[in-house]
Amino acid sequence: MKKVLIASVAILGFATAAQAADLGSPRMPIAGAVMAPAFNWSGFYLGGQVGGVWFNDRTREFITATGIATGFNQGFNTGGITGGIHAGVNYQINNFVLGVEGDIEASGVSGGYTLPGGIGTRFRSNFQGSLRLRGGIAVDRALFYVTGGLAVAQMRYGYFTPAIIENFTRTQAGWTVGAGVEYAFTPNWTARLEYRYSDYGRVSNASLVAFPGFTYRHNPRSHAVRVGVTYLFSTGPSAVVARY
Repeated sequence: MKKVLIASVAILGFATAAQAADLGSPRMPIAGAVMAPAFNWSGFYLGGQVGGVWFNDRTREFITATGIATGFNQGFNTGGITGGIHAGVNYQINNFVLGVEGDIEASGVSGGYTLPGGIGTRFRSNFQGSLRLRGGIAVDRALFYVTGGLAVAQMRYGYFTPAIIENFTRTQAGWTVGAGVEYAFTPNWTARLEYRYSDYGRVSNASLVAFPGFTYRHNPRSHAVRVGVTYLFSTGPSAVVARY
């Protein structure tokens, strides 16, 4: 009886160990089985976007003849709607996606300030664009990315008094950085949400009509949040077939 009990315990232990080993071993897929599809972000794309943009600016006054600051320093904020098109190309390496993207937008940014006495400055930006690098990590149909590069915008400033208005326009280049997330809701269509910060450097203008003898320096910078849709000229998800 004792020998039978010992033998039974040994057989039970062997069976349990074998079952555990079997559970810990990966099962071979059936030949020809279709694996879960992985989304392919590589290829050219074209889309549109719309959003809001907010400019932070500042006016500093200098004596034109000497370049000496007068001490006048006035900050102001402007904002509006922006929208346009974007296009680019992606190249995916494992889970990493690298690419180049450009966009061009019309904008309705306007605003400014008025000081006591009815003098002040008006600001308007009619268009903006960028050429940027993009890099991100793909999690199947979701792409989390950062972006940065060249930014260009048209700046229109107006100096005014109760009797005079003086305008000047400048197309200014600067830099932009941002981040976003993009999601493919069909094999070829994606939706995105993106934030970008842009700095356009210094914009200077020597007033000849409204405030002759004085030069005004501005520092336009912007924050923008955009949503967009994109069409991918690629195959989208591709099923991987296991062959053994």
